[in-house]
Amino acid sequence: MNIASNDYIVCIDVDCVLEQDALLKLMKPFLDTSDKKVIATGGVVRIANSCEIQFGRLIKVRLPKEYLPRMQALEYIRAFLLGRMAWSRLNGLMLISGAFGAFDKEVVIKVGGYNHKTVGEDMELVVRMRRFMEEMKIPYRVAFIPDPLCWTEAPSTYKILGRQRNRWTRGTIETLGMHRKMFFNPKYHQLGMLSYPYWFFFEMCAPGVEFLGFVAFLLMAIFQLIYWQTFFAFLAFIITFGYLYSAFAIFMEANSYNQYNRRIDVARLLLTALTEPFVFHPFVVWSGVRGYVDKIRNKSTWGEMTRQGLNANQPAPLKPAETTSIAPVINITDKKKND
Repeated sequence: MNIASNDYIVCIDVDCVLEQDALLKLMKPFLDTSDKKVIATGGVVRIANSCEIQFGRLIKVRLPKEYLPRMQALEYIRAFLLGRMAWSRLNGLMLISGAFGAFDKEVVIKVGGYNHKTVGEDMELVVRMRRFMEEMKIPYRVAFIPDPLCWTEAPSTYKILGRQRNRWTRGTIETLGMHRKMFFNPKYHQLGMLSYPYWFFFEMCAPGVEFLGFVAFLLMAIFQLIYWQTFFAFLAFIITFGYLYSAFAIFMEANSYNQYNRRIDVARLLLTALTEPFVFHPFVVWSGVRGYVDKIRNKSTWGEMTRQGLNANQPAPLKPAETTSIAPVINITDKKKND
């Protein structure tokens, strides 16, 4: 931000690969005529594990071969294609993924830039920008591009995945704590009455509530306080509901952008969804609980996020005589200046 010379800032993680027209699509909401000021935009992030990447460009999309990245591919489809699109329609987005997002530099500078005291700096910046716009009574919106714009490497081991979800939990706690003034505060309209409460109850509190539920279930089972017929009926309903939600997300992906266009890939995603309640989700809950503990212990480090790298399918570098020309860097500026 200190060296940005134009009106918009684009931030990207180092382990990400962009679609060829990603920047153009990301900037479109800023340039469209609107009665509301667009302060930030983000797009769909997909999992790049097992994809074919050559010279920083995505050549072929493949469903991740390993279980954890494949499960995260399904998780990202649900989160971006259904969840964030819905929040975008309500103008209730509180998070632009740190993997790839664009921001109005003027607003970013007015709110003080990134906060160095949180591990969830991407979410905290968006929340602070929204809070500023609400307090200034300036009409605004946070836009979301439903196109897959960015491909990122997902953790492929439980150790690294646990550190990531631990950090996400701590970042959520820190962000909501810094802006607790908005909690059910009608002064902040939809942000305070809908978006913030949702993140508080269903994102921040969820790991703790579910963990206590597991503990309560074990104690009730030991003391024979469970009516098993009712329990299994509820269990079947909950698992079926969750599976149908995942299946619907896969259906929407297949009928929209269809990145995983082989029938075997769709079948593997559907089979992977069956294992989520028994393998992936309990681990995510446990990682969130560990995030609570680390937050209580005032742990503020990111933790080592080792990656395997995205060059496994990349061929050897070209010889000097075979090197192709390099495309010019796009310099994005204000629409009025372009005119």
